[in-house]
Amino acid sequence: MSAPLYQLKAEFFKTLGHPVRIRVLELLSAREHAVSEMLAQMDVEPAFLSQQLAVLRRANLVVTRREGSAVYYSLTSPDVAELLKVARTILTGVLTGQAELLADLRANTAQGKPGRAPS
Repeated sequence: MSAPLYQLKAEFFKTLGHPVRIRVLELLSAREHAVSEMLAQMDVEPAFLSQQLAVLRRANLVVTRREGSAVYYSLTSPDVAELLKVARTILTGVLTGQAELLADLRANTAQGKPGRAPS
């Protein structure tokens, strides 16, 4: 019996649940990168990056190709880049709403009024 779709989605999002993996996917959203290029743009140890790339490979989110001694990574689907773009849009909306609430609270505090409750 196969797992329910919601369970598979949860596993998928767990795979995305690490900042280094998100950063790798963001880099690969722009273009293919060699491991050495990724290391130059990230503050992580090579072994740790390798572990995170292995997680992304097992999830079939990235693929590799060799050119000489260099290993290049790319996304398996442009949909991954689109997902990251949608996440950015959602987060922008959430953070904008929080910034507005914070501004309201600060304004009310400065005027000696109690802050409004979040809606």
